[in-house]
Amino acid sequence: MSIDASDRAAVSHFIRVCGSGVVATIGPDAEPQAAYVGITADDSGVVVFDAMMDSRKVANIRERPAVALAITGADTTVQLEGRARITHDEERWRLGEAYSERFPGSRALDVGFALIAVDVAWVRVYDAAAHPPHVTEAHWN
Repeated sequence: MSIDASDRAAVSHFIRVCGSGVVATIGPDAEPQAAYVGITADDSGVVVFDAMMDSRKVANIRERPAVALAITGADTTVQLEGRARITHDEERWRLGEAYSERFPGSRALDVGFALIAVDVAWVRVYDAAAHPPHVTEAHWN
């Protein structure tokens, strides 16, 4: 059964199960920069990953918060686009606890690390296991 791109809980579950993906940010020269990251999501569809504070990802997100993500598992790929932000205070701890639960031993809440939250605006699900392949897209508000 295919995931419907408009079903935030199903997309979030897929992301949690896969646990990793590629995030693309926009570098200072307006060129894309991609990185493979550990990734999770809450049931509302907020996508979460961590990065070292001095990484290119964090610098890029501070200046240009638009990001794209791709998560693949078996025959299904989920593409997402949205706005990233560096979390702080209560949100950092709340999402950081969930991230650390998914990735025991994570350093996401350590000094020198940023916990990034992505508010998703667009999702595309491609299911190659369906015949013919099934594609859904959705805009999340």
